[in-house]
Amino acid sequence: MKKNHAENLLKLALEKGVLRTRDLDKFGIPRVYLSRLCEKGLIYRASRGVYIRADSDITENHDLAQVARRVPNGVICLISALQFHNIGTQIPHEIWFAIGKKDRRPQLKYPPIRVVRFSGEARTAGIEVHEIEGVSVKIYSIAKTIADCFKYRNKIGLDVVLEALRECWRAKLCSMDDLWTNAKICRVANVMRPYLEAMA
Repeated sequence: MKKNHAENLLKLALEKGVLRTRDLDKFGIPRVYLSRLCEKGLIYRASRGVYIRADSDITENHDLAQVARRVPNGVICLISALQFHNIGTQIPHEIWFAIGKKDRRPQLKYPPIRVVRFSGEARTAGIEVHEIEGVSVKIYSIAKTIADCFKYRNKIGLDVVLEALRECWRAKLCSMDDLWTNAKICRVANVMRPYLEAMA
């Protein structure tokens, strides 16, 4: 095994956190080194085309980093965003993320995903970028996530939405102005109005 290729691959895996097979191409590292380093136990295959160093610090948000590397145009949303922001008691069995109306739906076997399609300002507003395991992960802000949850209340349950809203408000995680602005962006202002007025 050529030493410099193996060292470069391990260094690249450390820098990126989650390494995709195609990342090797621009560095001129033959893909066969992935399987060789897997055999030696220095990296492991997390899912098809996705590899991680064996000595990596795996966090509770590891699956979010994997999805972000595989779907860089996606934004973590709804119940997955609530969980990331430590709001509510829901533990999603899938990673919820948003893509554009015309974006191609990604085919991931692992981790399990739930895709929703947003467009216009509802797609672009409220995006925050968080570093998870060396990967830049796009996640909607708390206020935007609450508004999105109201929009998708029939899919995720109104009880989940109201629990998140109450917890967010009690802990002062966002302002009434932020909630109201995002309610308008997501076109749920009329739905959210009575709940926001009851809290004001």
